[in-house]
Parts: sequence; structure tokens; C-alpha cells
Amino acid sequence: MTTAVVTGLGITAPNGLGTEGYWKATLAGESGLGPVTRFDATQYPSRIAGEVSDYVAEDHIPSRLMPQTDHMTRLALTAADWALADAGIDTAELPEYGIGVVTAASGGAVEFGQRELQNLWSKGKEYVSAYQSFAWFYAVNTGQISIRHKLRGPSGVLLTEQAGGVDALGHARRHIRKGFPAVISGGIDAAICPWGWVPQIASGLMSTVDDPARAYLPFSEDAGGYVPGEGGAILLVEDAESAGARGATVYGEIAGYAATLDPAPGTGRPPGLRRAAENALKDAGITAADIDVVFADAAGVPDLDRAEAQALTGIFGANGVPVTAPKTMTGRLLAGGAALDAATALLALRDGVIPPTVNVGAAAADHTIDLVTEAREAGLRNALVLARGHGGFNAALVVRRHG
Repeated sequence: MTTAVVTGLGITAPNGLGTEGYWKATLAGESGLGPVTRFDATQYPSRIAGEVSDYVAEDHIPSRLMPQTDHMTRLALTAADWALADAGIDTAELPEYGIGVVTAASGGAVEFGQRELQNLWSKGKEYVSAYQSFAWFYAVNTGQISIRHKLRGPSGVLLTEQAGGVDALGHARRHIRKGFPAVISGGIDAAICPWGWVPQIASGLMSTVDDPARAYLPFSEDAGGYVPGEGGAILLVEDAESAGARGATVYGEIAGYAATLDPAPGTGRPPGLRRAAENALKDAGITAADIDVVFADAAGVPDLDRAEAQALTGIFGANGVPVTAPKTMTGRLLAGGAALDAATALLALRDGVIPPTVNVGAAAADHTIDLVTEAREAGLRNALVLARGHGGFNAALVVRRHG
């Protein structure tokens, strides 16, 4: 069966721009969480976020694209450029329909949409941009990446919130197995504006703590909600044979993938996260004993953390595998979160080091997991990435060191 490998990474994260900048900051435990600056959040109960603060769009995006793109899409275009450059792929040299684009989304470019709606309400229809017809759309990242690089291969978008980045990579592997040489995949999100903020507050899952070092503490006794962030990762997924023929550097293989949906409340049936993880292991042809590290979903909500810890204990036994949540340095990035975790897992495999879960001194007593709170060197071959999206979505991905 055709093997799908990752040959390019493009990362835009609150604690680092570019793959190596992000990875260096992550291993050092440097957090990108802080008070919201993209809008005045003082009137809201939640005021902490992970913002990509050092990104200057004009340095990366052609002037003609600026009026028709949202902050989210600019980050996505930049990350896609970096992933292609990292992979050493010139899209002009590939078959016309040879490379596709499959990304994840949560709600689209809400910042762009909010601005245009404000113009409509306060000024009138004449002040609404013509680009509003598509710039807010949840599929806009896939579309703009495809147009920018003249890509006509299979394209799509997955809307499973935080689980979407893993789901997109699973679909990218499917296209590789169908014979397409390469797919740009992953997810980038940015919803730090009132329109993107209020729905998250309404979920009741957001942290209301104002100290950035205490606001997002997954698996901790003091867990009290999550902190949102923006950014994510775009990955270049490629056929292993094609990558080998051109001498590409390979970060690792997408070895296994599975997704499940939680049962309806009140049914008494268990959540679907454990089943997703077990199915991903089966898909990869390995057992729990072969997993060297788990990149946890890490909701930061006590009940959800407990459910994940129980799933991990059920699969691996008490303290049976190192578990980490480097998203404590970025926040939960909606559609970008799981893609960034997958990229981080590949970097961990490359360098033989598990990044830390910062600010959490230890897991709560009833969570019998080996939570990695300081960077830990380890021999790593297989990593499991777990992700859950609001609404009951579960996804699991196994990435393996290549060769």
C-alpha cells in the first residue's frame, strides 16, 4: 500500500513564526499566551488568548491579496508557502491535477465578516466589500492556497473544529493512496475578535482566569477551561516513493488515522475518543506498546480531561506512556490546533525529544497519566495525536519515524 509521508512544514503559532522558531520556543517552554490585544476584551469574562503577535502580513502577502483576505487566510497562505519551500516542491513542475489542498476550518474568516457587517449596519450596503462574498467562507483557506499556487488536484475542507487538523491529514493520506503525488493539508484558524469570541464564551468551556500562566491548565487540579489561540500548521503530504525519487527530507509517515463521533447525551454510552485511538493504532498495524508518546487533546475542562485520562489509562495502563500537551503554550487553535500538534509530533520524532506541558506542575491525582512537564529526551518512533472538536468529534493520528 502507498505510504504517505510529510516532507514540508509551515507553522504560524503564538509562540513562534516558522518551524524552527516555533520548535525552539516550544522546547524552551516559552508561552505565547497573554492579554487579548486584537480587540478590547475588557467587557468579556475571558480576556486571555494566544495571538500571533509578530506577524506582519505585508511582509508575506502580495498587495493585491490584502483587500480580499482575512488575518486567518494570510496566516494560511504564509504557512503554505513555507511548507512548499520546506518540501522543495515547485508546483509548476507537477502534473496539472497532481497536487490537492485539504484544510480544516471551524467557522471561517470571522474577523473579515464582522468588519463588513459593521460597515453594513453603520454605513450602508455601499460600504460592504465585494470580497465579502467569499473572504469569510469556511473553505476560503483551501481556495486561496489552490488559486495562489495554481493547484487543480482534489481539494476540500473539514469542519470538525479542533479535530479538523487531524481529519484533514487523514483525508490527505486517502488522496495519496488514490495515486495523487502530493496534498497540502493541515489547518490555520484565527477568531480573536468579538464575533469569534462570544460563541466560545457561550460554550462555557473558556477560562476566565486573567493570569496567562494559570489560565489554561489541562489535567491539573486547577483546570478551569481553555484559552483560545490563533495560527496552526500546514503540512505537505507526499507519496513516499515520489519523495524518495527526488531526495526529499521526510519528517515522518502518516501511519494511522481514525475518527469517531460521541453518542448523544443521555444514552449512557461511552465517549468515542478511546475507540478513535484504538482504531488509529489498528490502522497503523501496531499495538499500544508501540506508542512512545501521546500528544493529548488537553481540553483544560475537568470533566473532559478526566474522560481523556481514563481513555489513555484504558489503552496504555496507568502511567503507561508519556503524555504531553504543548498547546499550553499556544492555546487551543480551533481548526489549527490538531494540525499544529501533528507537526509538533513529527518534530519530536525527528529530534528525539518530548516537548513540555508548561505551567502544569503535575497531573491531578485521579489522572493516572505520565504527564511530561519538562522537555524529555526519549527514543521515539511512533506518536499518537488525539483531538476532540466541540460537538462530539474525535480524531486520532499515528505518525511514525520514516525508515
